[in-house]
Amino acid sequence: MTTRVKICGMSDEASVKAAIAAGADYLGFIIFPKSPRGVTLADAARLSALKGSAKSVAVLVDPDDALLGQVLRVLAPDIIQLHGQESPERCLDARNYAGEGVWKAVPVGGAADVARASRYAGFADAILFDAKPPAGADRPGGWGEGYDYSLVKGFDALPFILAGGLTPENVAGAITASGAPAVDAVSGVESAPGVKDAARIMAFLSAVKRLEMR
Repeated sequence: MTTRVKICGMSDEASVKAAIAAGADYLGFIIFPKSPRGVTLADAARLSALKGSAKSVAVLVDPDDALLGQVLRVLAPDIIQLHGQESPERCLDARNYAGEGVWKAVPVGGAADVARASRYAGFADAILFDAKPPAGADRPGGWGEGYDYSLVKGFDALPFILAGGLTPENVAGAITASGAPAVDAVSGVESAPGVKDAARIMAFLSAVKRLEMR
């Protein structure tokens, strides 16, 4: 089975081109000012125009209807990823603003967090399992922290994407431990916060592909 790959936090043309050349399936654009990878909707739309066959993912944190409307008009993303405290019902609302569906991010600190993700079945199209942010954090993701990836193995309430601390060096082991059908890299393919590294993007995709050939 082919493991799908999302490279998130796209903020410049060179990074988008590097991700596409490496074979990324999804490109994530973070519409959240507190993130070091945050971009404006106008910039996201400009960069998304280069995506080719990849899918665009708008990453939002507790968006209101006004922002969702702007996202649809300006970016028209294939997927909306909700990364805040959104309820199952809110995920269903957001589907009206995405071309293909909605992913709900769920922070994982233990087995109970994974179990609670099941409540989004029938409301979201996929779960993105991420690491819990540090205490007092001002944003919900992108901290480069990992967790016990085996906690999500066997989760079958709906499709899932594995995120949180993934790097070219650990992604193969993380896929093996979790059984993830898709993975998401952010800080693990950067040379500094918000600065994507083309060589690390290529290495990340190569590590995934090598695992598939075993």
